[in-house]
This record gives sequence, C-alpha cells and structure tokens, in this order.
Amino acid sequence: MRYVNLGSSGLRVSRICLGMMTYGDPGSSAWMLREDAAEPIVRRAVEAGVTFFDTADMYSKGASEEITGRLLAKLFGRRDDYVLATKVYFPMGPGPNDRGLGRKHVMAAIDASLTRLGTDHVDLYQIHRWDPETPIEETMEALHDVVRAGKARYVGASSMYAWQFAKAQHIAQAAGWTRFVSMQNHYNLVYREEEREMLPLCLDQGVGVIPWSPLARGLLTGSRHRDGRHRTVRSGSDSLADTMYEDTDFDVVDVVCAIAEERGLPPAQIALAWLLGRAGVSAPIVGASKVGQLEDAVAAVGVTLSEEETTRLEAPYRPHPVIGHF
Repeated sequence: MRYVNLGSSGLRVSRICLGMMTYGDPGSSAWMLREDAAEPIVRRAVEAGVTFFDTADMYSKGASEEITGRLLAKLFGRRDDYVLATKVYFPMGPGPNDRGLGRKHVMAAIDASLTRLGTDHVDLYQIHRWDPETPIEETMEALHDVVRAGKARYVGASSMYAWQFAKAQHIAQAAGWTRFVSMQNHYNLVYREEEREMLPLCLDQGVGVIPWSPLARGLLTGSRHRDGRHRTVRSGSDSLADTMYEDTDFDVVDVVCAIAEERGLPPAQIALAWLLGRAGVSAPIVGASKVGQLEDAVAAVGVTLSEEETTRLEAPYRPHPVIGHF
C-alpha cells in the first residue's frame, strides 16, 4: 500500500479508501452484508495496509456506522492507526430538523454518529450534499465548531457544483473558519464531467479528491452487459445504476476489458489504475462485497498504465448530464 497527504492537509491516507456502505442491513438492500460477512473483507483490507474508511450516517440508517466502529476497534490496535470518515445531510428521522445542514441537525448528527461509531472523534466529517435550504455561512460555522470541539479533525464535502464549493471555501476563509480539505465526488472512466470545473478547482486549491463510485457501480468491472444481463447480486438489484449510466458507456467498458485481457488483469484493476493516475486524486472510495474485490483494489495501486493505454481508455468517452449532485 502507498500513502499520500489528503490534498495539501497534513492528514496521511492510504491510496485506497474502503467504502463501508456495503455493510449494514440486508433488509435495506439485497447486496448489503451483515457484520460477520463484512469482517473478513475489512480484515483483509487492514492486512493489506488500508487505513482510510468512509461511511455515512444514512447508510442503513446508522447500521453501517455501528458495524464500522466495532470492526475498526477490533482490527486496529489504536484509534490513531486509521482514518475514519463519515457524512451528514440526508434524513435520519421524520422530523423537519432530522436532515440537512442547519446548525441544529449538524450538532445532533455528529454526536449521534460518534455514539454509533463508538469513538470520541472522526478524522473527516463531510457534508453529503449541498443544502439549498440552509445558508452556507451557518453550515460552515457549525462545522468549524465541530472541529473546535474536538469531534472532528478535518471537514470535507461531497458532490456539488464547483461554484458552490468555491463559495463555501471563500466564506470559511474570510471568517477564519475551518475549510474543506477534501471533495468526495462522482468520478470514473464513464463519468468525467468533474474534469470541467471541480477537479481543476481542487487541484488549484490543494483539496484532496476521493471519488465515489470509481467503478461506476460495477459497470467497469464487467458486471453488466449491453443486453441487460447482470452478473452479480449488486448489479441485478441496483436500479439506481441503470439510471446513471448509458448504452454508450459500454464503449468505454469494452476498451477497459480489452486492455485488461492484454495485461492479464481484471478490468477493475485497469479502471482503478486510470483513476489513481489522475492529478489530484488522493484515494478512490471502493466498496467490496468479496475479498477478491478488495484485493483487486489494492493491487491497482501498483498498476501503471502507459500513455497509449490511457489514450485508448479515454477516447470513447461521451459527455453526460450532471449526475449525483442531489
């Protein structure tokens, strides 16, 4: 495993982040794993040197945080040996203040997350989306107070427009509040719209990029076919993926599979190697429901693509509507 600073911050993270959304209540989604099934995968990640783990309060309505907290406490000797990230924004209850990025909810949500995670702090506390109903000044001050209280070491953001992110950063800097050190955005070989504005902004400002869905919800692993067939439980029960990606994306998948065959590697390693080679990308957030998927992600850190391979991978791309900001 290799380690890098998260953007220009002093926080060191493994180049692969294990996304913990896969672990929770199978009653929520057929592809989710209970704690006993998740443990061998997380254990293998720890053995391979993964130190960066990402979850959110809304994953399985908190069950993911509970599992994450228990497993990491069990598998690591010290709390400081790993980097723990979680998120806030989506509804966690029926009340009008059980959601969003208002001060009341942010303060309640961090305490609830820490209780579920079984720790007194997270290393990275992220806003899961932009909240159009709350002034960003209120949100940034609340996040600053979370950091000042010692409940989070750093703060980050997730999918939004570049102008929104720039506005939030400017407001925090002008007020002397904590600025975001990371952007968790939707970015992979078949969705590259972030290259227009968000990635250049993050690179210029020293913000670490930690993409979600780096394998396009399995599309780039060959789990889906042009004719609609699915090879995995996840791909067969993930209706969201069917709305996010288009038929032309299979042109990219075909090249990924061709280069993978030439290299004698799984397609996932080729797709992740491309992402790991992009300027500004600190650590793709990879979900794994099998040990082999985790091992492919770790192995991708050591794969270097040639300029000719990179050109071939990027050539079939077609522009997409903005996906994932809401």
